[in-house]
Order: sequence, then C-alpha cells, then structure tokens
Amino acid sequence: MKKAGSFLLAALLLASVLTGCGKTTENASPSGKTPVVLNEVAHSIFYAPMYVAIEEGYFADEGIELTLVTGFGADKTMTALLTGEADIGFMGSESTIYTYKEGASDYAVNFAQLTQRAGNFLVSREPIENFTWDMLIGKDVLGGRAGGMPEMVFEYILKKNDIDPANDLSIDQSIDFGSTAAAFSGGQGDFSVEFEPHATSLETKGDGYVVASLGEDSGYVPYTAFSARKSYIEQNPAVIEAFTRALQKGMDYVQSHTPAEIAKVIAPQFEETDTATIETIVGRYAAQDTWKADLIFTEDSFTLLENILEEAGELEGRVPYEDLVDTTFAEKAAP
Repeated sequence: MKKAGSFLLAALLLASVLTGCGKTTENASPSGKTPVVLNEVAHSIFYAPMYVAIEEGYFADEGIELTLVTGFGADKTMTALLTGEADIGFMGSESTIYTYKEGASDYAVNFAQLTQRAGNFLVSREPIENFTWDMLIGKDVLGGRAGGMPEMVFEYILKKNDIDPANDLSIDQSIDFGSTAAAFSGGQGDFSVEFEPHATSLETKGDGYVVASLGEDSGYVPYTAFSARKSYIEQNPAVIEAFTRALQKGMDYVQSHTPAEIAKVIAPQFEETDTATIETIVGRYAAQDTWKADLIFTEDSFTLLENILEEAGELEGRVPYEDLVDTTFAEKAAP
C-alpha cells in the first residue's frame, strides 16, 4: 500500500479509541423518525440527486430524520464514519479500499453509487477555443490530494494523452480541498482542476475559463458512492434500505426533469448561488450523463476503480468486490 492510504491511519487509530462510543440510530427521534447522520465529502451541485431527495422530502417519507454534515475531504468523512460520528458516508470509494487495506475490522461497505463520471473541470486563465491536453506540458496546475479521485482521474487523463504527470508538468497538491479556486483567483497556477460551483464562479468573475471536462475525457468512472460500516449495515438493514429508496427517488427525479426544474428544487441548498447559475451547472452535468440511474455499483465499475488506483501507484494488490460492495439495497430500489 502506498502513501495515499496513510491519510487514514489517524482515522483508524481514533476509531479504535472510540469503538463503542459512537451513537446508534436504533431509537427514533421525537418526530418518530429514525435519525441518520450523513457526512458528505463536499457540498456541490454535482450531487444534485441527493439534494433533490432532501428537498422533496423523500428521506422523511421513508421515515428518516436526516442530518447532513459536510466533511470537506474524504479523509475527514471517513474518519467521521469510522468513529461513529456519522452513520453514512458519501465520498469516493477509493477511501473504502484504503481502509480495508489498512486492516480496519469494521470497514466501510459501499451500498449505492451516485455519480458515474468525474465532476470536475479544467479551468484556464485565458479562453482556449480548441483545448488539447498537451497544452498542460510545462505548466503549473492546481490539483488535488494524492490518492483522491479528483487527482487520480486527472492523472488518468494525462496518461491517456501520453503526458507524464510527474515530469511533463507541475501539479500543486498542497492546497486544501475547496481552496484551490481562491488560490487560482489570487494568481497561483496556470490551470486549476475545479468542482462546481467554483468553476462557474471563476468564469463569472472573469478569473478563469472552463476549457475541458474531466468527466467527458475520462469516460465512465465510479466517482462517488454511499457507504456505511459493515456493522451498521448488519444492525440497521431497514434504515439502509429506506435510505437507498429515498436516493433512488431523487435519482428518478433528475432523470425525468429539466435542469431548470432541478435547479429550483435544490436552490435552498445553495443560497449563495443564484438559480440561473445552478441551472447552468445542472445542465452541464446532465449533458455529460453524470448521474447513475440505478445506484447499483457493479463489479466492472469496481474493477475500473482499482485499475485507476493501480495506475496511479496507490494500490498494491486487489481487494474483494464482494467484501466492499453490497448491491442488495440498490437492486431492491432500482426502477
């Protein structure tokens, strides 16, 4: 296991200290619903189906009182999951592989996949009408954390275009998740890899221009999924089943409604972003077939994920699909 997995060592140590101290969801809240804490890796329009499920009341309809917490990074989201501070985690599934490889006994199991394409975009300082990836050679790029999906997919695309990520360009991985847009506005880097709404915000301010979609250029990739500790799933199967049904309703909505309709529903989740901008971003994601219609995390997708990890030098030895993925709930909820 290479260095990317080491970001979870602290989480594993903390989890071992707090074992038995985490809260459970066995008891209903005063509302009569089951409390569930969901920790998301970031708060982004990229995850629109989940926010539709929240705003349309689908979780409440399924008897769940949902508390949404933003972890601001997969390492923090996984730490919350392993220590029992969160019941369900939403992040890149590479984190579940890392914890498994680190030897966690009560490891995280993926039960529903949400996105099937990368959600980030390459932003340039100047408009580029006919961008090609070789334009990055010799340039400084603000990237992501080593071992995280944004960075690995970026490097995967570079290698597909015969570009050596280590030697043909300079990738700055020192900036905290969510802070790269501000750093780019401040003059750092020639290009930046950005999620929404930061990519569109940079364009709106005139500080940058979207020149490429990593989602389009990388192809179908199992980018983000929902996971819970193995013990939690075993002890709360009805909760996981209800949670997945609510998610599927959110997915069904985005598959059958326009970007304008979706934007109107999720606007309360993004009060700092005007609805027209939300609609633009939703349309951009919908056009590249971002969201997985049936939530089922297939073995082929898991194999592709491991291929990307191996190619990035972050995985030594495969892990069993059947240990880290449970499709039972997504299959039941599938339309």
